[in-house]
Amino acid sequence: MDNTEKKITRIAAVGDIHVRETDSGEWEKYFAEVSKQADVLLLCGDLTDTGRTAEAEILADELKACSIPVVAVLGNHDYERDNQKSIRKVLTKAKVHLLDGDSIVIGDVGFAGVKGFGGGFDRGMLGMFGEPMIKSFVQEAVDESLKLDSALSRLEGEYVDIKMIAVLHYSPIRATVVGEPEQIFPFLGSSRLAEPLNRRGVQAAFHGHAHIGTLEGETTKGVKVFNVSKPILQREGFEPPFYIFQV
Repeated sequence: MDNTEKKITRIAAVGDIHVRETDSGEWEKYFAEVSKQADVLLLCGDLTDTGRTAEAEILADELKACSIPVVAVLGNHDYERDNQKSIRKVLTKAKVHLLDGDSIVIGDVGFAGVKGFGGGFDRGMLGMFGEPMIKSFVQEAVDESLKLDSALSRLEGEYVDIKMIAVLHYSPIRATVVGEPEQIFPFLGSSRLAEPLNRRGVQAAFHGHAHIGTLEGETTKGVKVFNVSKPILQREGFEPPFYIFQV
């Protein structure tokens, strides 16, 4: 009889924290509590409220209260003022593992992350046809999907029996944006992001962006997908608002 205990990694996940310049001291208790309940923290985009570097600096300071590894991706709000490079620099200096088509292994779990992009879902997914601007929009979604697939592929190739988690901002499935107006579904995510999740056997994917979407869904191949936008977690009664997933 094998008495070897399998290690359980507790993953805390939240998106859309929208840190403001006036938030100094507002997040210390939150990050301290996360550190007590989890082994890794995922931040699923929209880390800043308006894409200001000063907001990222506030977040970096607040994260000093977090004693566990932090894995993150940027969101559309973090791109608002075209300061994404400086935001990335500030948070990387604060030891945040900020992913953009790359990966990080913590314990026996591999995390691959991209921001993702829109384009719609299933039969409503926008095709690469027509005006150059439409093609550019679709190409962005394709590129994000390829970056995610590449990151997951590297994890598969370098590690045996790795447990893989995807970190996104935009949704890979329709189910977790349900609740939002259907007219804006094409801007909340893309089914193209689900393709690498299914192909690579990912255990779960976490995203945000859709503030009034649905907490949980799954891909066509049964990969669990969680919309951990902070407003959704608050609506569902999570207090403090973070979702715990055990691997």
